[in-house]
Amino acid sequence: MLVKGLHALMVALLMGTTALAQPPASTPSRAAPVPAQPKPPQLIVAIAVDQFSADLFATYRATFTGGLARLAGGVVFPSGYQSHAATETCPGHSTILTGYRPGHTGIVANHWIDQSVTRADKKVYCMEDSAAPDTDSEHYVQSLHRLRVPTLGDRLKAVDPLSRVIAVAGKDRGAMLLAGKKADETWWWNGKGFASYAGRVAPASVTTVNAAVTQRIADGHAPFDRPSRCAPVSQPITLSPTLTVGDGRFERKPGDAARFRVSPELDAATLDLAASLLHTARLGEFGHTDVLAISLSGTDIVGHSFGPGGGEMCIQLAELDRNLGALFARLDSTRLDYLVVLTADHGGHDLPERNRLNGAPDATRVDTALTIPQVNRTLEASTRIKGPLILGDGAFGDLYLRRTLSPGQRRKVLKAALALYRGHPQVQTVFTHEDLIAAPEPSGPPEAWSLLDEAKASFDPERSGDFVVLLKPRITPIPGPVVGAVATHGSPWGYDRRVPILFWRKSLTPFEQPLGVETVDILPTLAAEIGLPLPATGGPDGRCLDLHAGPESVCPAR
Repeated sequence: MLVKGLHALMVALLMGTTALAQPPASTPSRAAPVPAQPKPPQLIVAIAVDQFSADLFATYRATFTGGLARLAGGVVFPSGYQSHAATETCPGHSTILTGYRPGHTGIVANHWIDQSVTRADKKVYCMEDSAAPDTDSEHYVQSLHRLRVPTLGDRLKAVDPLSRVIAVAGKDRGAMLLAGKKADETWWWNGKGFASYAGRVAPASVTTVNAAVTQRIADGHAPFDRPSRCAPVSQPITLSPTLTVGDGRFERKPGDAARFRVSPELDAATLDLAASLLHTARLGEFGHTDVLAISLSGTDIVGHSFGPGGGEMCIQLAELDRNLGALFARLDSTRLDYLVVLTADHGGHDLPERNRLNGAPDATRVDTALTIPQVNRTLEASTRIKGPLILGDGAFGDLYLRRTLSPGQRRKVLKAALALYRGHPQVQTVFTHEDLIAAPEPSGPPEAWSLLDEAKASFDPERSGDFVVLLKPRITPIPGPVVGAVATHGSPWGYDRRVPILFWRKSLTPFEQPLGVETVDILPTLAAEIGLPLPATGGPDGRCLDLHAGPESVCPAR
C-alpha cells in the first residue's frame, strides 16, 4: 500500500531524526513523543445523514437496535458542529471530507447570486456549470469546479492512485461533495434512478439496482409498520384544509416516484447501491485504503415534508437504523478491517405549529415583509430607485445589491436595506461584507462562537453577499407551509448547527466525548488513521481527534 509505505517512511524519518538528536542518557529528553501509529483500515465508510441533528440522535438513541446502535456504541461525539452560519446541504457536505469550512471550500450556500454569469438567471446552484448553454439554476449540468479544496479521496489518490473512491447519494450535491474531483464512481438519485455525470455509462451494478428500483416504484408500497415507540409523536397537525402531517406511514400508490423519494425507500435504495458497488468493485481487497462515501437524503426530505418532530421521522429513523445494520452486516461478511464515520450536513428545526403545541409558544413563521419581492417593493418606495434592488435566495442569508446600480445608488440602497432589516423584530443581526472582511477567522470551541464567528466561517469574499441577514431563534423561514416544505433549516442556531459525529472500528475502544467538536475535524482524523500527510501550512481548518483511548495520541503535533 502506497499510503502505508509513505506512512512507514515518515515514521522512520521521524524516529531517525529523534535518534540523532538524542541527548546523553544523563540528560532528560525533551523530544516530542512520536505518535502511536495505528494500522490503516482497508476501507473507510463515510456516511452523511442529511438533517440528522444532534437533537434527533439524542431523542432516538435509546431506541436504536441496528446500525445506528452499533455506531452509538463506538467513539461518540454527540455535540459535533457544522460550525458555520449557513447550515444548508451544500455547505455542510463541503466540510465533511475536506476539513475546511465553507468560507474556504467556496461552497457558501445551496444557491447564491453570481451577477457575472451571462444568462438571465443570476442564481447559481452549488454543483452546476453555469457556463453550460441552455441551463439555469434548476436545470443544469453537474460540475465540481466551484469546490476550491480537495476531498479525502482527492488527497488519497494523489499519493496512492490505486486507492479507489466511490460515492452514492440521494442528491447530486451529497455524492459530489463527498467524492471530490478524482472519484472513480459518483452516483445520485435523479428522480427515476441513479445517474452520474453527463456521458457516464452505468456499470452493471448500477443498472441492476436501477432495474430493481424501477420495479419497486411500479409495485407501490403498503404503509410502513409503526413501531410502538412512535405512537406518542404520531399526532396529526392540520396546516391547511389539504395538508396534515404528523401521523403518516409513507403509503405509496404504484408508479408514484415522487412519494418513493419522500420515504425511507430512498435511503434503502441508496444503501442497496452502495452494497452493490462495494461487492463488484471489491473495495478494500487489494492492499490499498479505499473510500466508500454515502449521503443519505431521506431524513432531510422527510424533515422538510413532515417536520422532524412527528411520527414520520420516527419511522424514517427506525428504517434507517435497520438498513444501516444490513449494510454493516454485509461489510462484516467481507472480513474487511473497515472504519465508519457518520455525521450530518446540518440539523433541522421542527414546524412552528407543532413547536407551539409542545412548549415553545414563541415559534413562528417568517413575516412575508422579509421575502425578497416585498423587500424590493419597500426599498423601491423608500429610495425612489427602480428595482429590483436586492437579489437573494430567500428571507435570510446572503443578499446582494444589484450590480448595475451606480455608486451613489448602492450607498443609498444599502443604507435603506440595513435600516429595514435591522429594524425588523424577527431579525437578530445583519453583517455587511466589510464587517466580515474585517472579522478574524474563528477559533476555539464551536459552542462558544459568536454569530460573527459563524458568519465568518461561511464567508467567501467573491461569492458571499453584500450583507448577510440572520433571523432570530425559532423563526421558520417559510412564510406558509406547502406540500413538501413545512419545516426547514439554515439558521445559525444550535438546532441547525449541532450534529452527531460517530466513529466505529472493530479495534477501537468505545468512549464518549460530550465537548464540542467540528465536522471539519473529520478529515484530519481520518488522515491520521491512514497515515495520509496533510500540509503543515494552508491545511484544513479542522484538527485531528484522537480516536484511541489512552495516553498516547495518533494525532500529529500541531
